[in-house]
Amino acid sequence: MSSVIVVGEVDENNVKDVSQQVAAVASGMGDVVGIIMGKNISEPAMKLATSKIVIVDDDSLENYDPVKFTSIVSQVVEQTGATKVLMGATTMGKDLGPRLAADLDWGYLGDCLEAGNDGFVRPNFAGKVLAKSNPSDPVVVSIRNNAYPAGESWSGTVENFKGDIPNSSLTTTSIEKIGAGTVELTEASIVVSGGRGLESSENYDEHIRPLANAMGAAAGASRAIVDAGWVPHSQQVGQTGKTVTPDLYIAIGISGAIQHLGGMSGSKFIVAINKDAEAPIFKVADYGIIGDLFEIVPLLKSKLEN
Repeated sequence: MSSVIVVGEVDENNVKDVSQQVAAVASGMGDVVGIIMGKNISEPAMKLATSKIVIVDDDSLENYDPVKFTSIVSQVVEQTGATKVLMGATTMGKDLGPRLAADLDWGYLGDCLEAGNDGFVRPNFAGKVLAKSNPSDPVVVSIRNNAYPAGESWSGTVENFKGDIPNSSLTTTSIEKIGAGTVELTEASIVVSGGRGLESSENYDEHIRPLANAMGAAAGASRAIVDAGWVPHSQQVGQTGKTVTPDLYIAIGISGAIQHLGGMSGSKFIVAINKDAEAPIFKVADYGIIGDLFEIVPLLKSKLEN
């Protein structure tokens, strides 16, 4: 049975949920080798749910460096003879995946919703079409968060990376963490998003953020209010923003333009609140509430607090 590599990520001394989900998917594909790169990550890296873990703990890897990370994973591929590399469709994964595929001269399938020995399924044309691929050649794959349940805790072997960490011409000069202390949009199990129906940035702050906080959810937004300057681009859901696949997605005052649907239609359960009964968002919603959001949202929040 061929080897499968899972590239894991650590955030605040824990393996990211999406990495554990990818590990669970990979467990049915072959002998799984996990790899985690970073600084002071040896202890949390051992939580990755793979039968073998390669730890690359080095001061120079404190921040993601595409040159170094690509080289390290390529070396592990050569050492293990792996024919598949899986990772989460995170900010890092979406950058590392194509780079790694190019370096290995492999194929690349990004943002997959399903993965297994019988192939991979990914959305095309803003989610209107699901394309299934079953490549016979080696491939690098990124998988959306919440597409699968997380793997069980680790029980296997650990070894330190046996290879070279190359020099890189890239230098990190500063890092600005946007939305520190809040739930990360692409990793949230619940997302509450607001749109132009809120009428102002003040109403977004008054209604969306408190509701999201009360639910332990991430706060998202449509492109319209991002372009209007109400919220930063980091909160935008859609084709030109972030793709989310939470267990529950609540769209408030969002009409449902195709660009927005492309970023959230993979959610397991969708609730829409809009006063326009003809809004396209209702076509993809599991539950729709037609009414004034300024009456409905405070009512929802009060029920959650009581």
